[in-house]
Amino acid sequence: MSSTRIALCAAVCAAFACSARPTTVEEPHMPQPLATSSPVTAGHLPINGLQMYYEVHGTAGGTPLVLLHGGGSTIDSTYGRVLPWLAQHRRLIAVEEQAHGRTSDRDAPERFETSADDVDALLAQLGVATADVMGFSNGASVALQFALRHPARVRRLIFASSMTKRSGAAQAFWDGFPHASFGDMPQPLKDAFLRVNPDPQKLHRMFERDVERMLHFRDVPDADVAKVAIPVLIVAGDRDVPTTAHAVELSHLFPHARLIILPGGHGDYLGEIMTASHADRAPELTVWLIEQFLDAPA
Repeated sequence: MSSTRIALCAAVCAAFACSARPTTVEEPHMPQPLATSSPVTAGHLPINGLQMYYEVHGTAGGTPLVLLHGGGSTIDSTYGRVLPWLAQHRRLIAVEEQAHGRTSDRDAPERFETSADDVDALLAQLGVATADVMGFSNGASVALQFALRHPARVRRLIFASSMTKRSGAAQAFWDGFPHASFGDMPQPLKDAFLRVNPDPQKLHRMFERDVERMLHFRDVPDADVAKVAIPVLIVAGDRDVPTTAHAVELSHLFPHARLIILPGGHGDYLGEIMTASHADRAPELTVWLIEQFLDAPA
């Protein structure tokens, strides 16, 4: 596969202190498979010039979990496999960002910072004062900006399969973007978009927005990463787009970080739509680990 296609598959497919050991180890209670999760509520809200699509799943109390999808994706293509399990024990607020899926576009480029402000405005309209936030790939970059720009709104952060600097991914990843073409976008992602928004012109526009954003990717200063004072869970695959070394680096930069490296490539541990096999139980393990992090004492 060419470096251009690798870059687009990765970026547009999705991007773009311990307590003492217990004397006995409790066997994990893995979630039972669920086929689907129907949203409790879903719709659009006027947000910063967008008609922003969101879904609320689950009715449990406590702190809700906001889900931010990867680049070129929809709620379903990133989180469709794990969303039903997560919704069993907490309220989920899943959104689609500018030009993605069912959310409209506006006369301004995509940027992680503006998408973070969109999420903040959406939560304000929904009356959510504080939330946990999980972002995958480009969604993790949005989640990080959300935590930096609106720290009072975020209780815990899950930073999954993303990087804060260009050196966090191989140079071949970045080299593909100047030559990216719509034909490089994986067909499953195209199909997922058209299932929820059957407008080919809007699909092309989303692709162009995502590529332009990655062409203008800017490093987040280490000093800014170190300002994130909340608990952070860093999740990555051992064959991910961001390097394992970068994930380890981030685990030292965030002041209160935990790190999980799982077998597989970009999004395999979530059962993301580009995952080669949907027969394994890795997404169930991922859900269990996420819930352990979110439910742990402060």
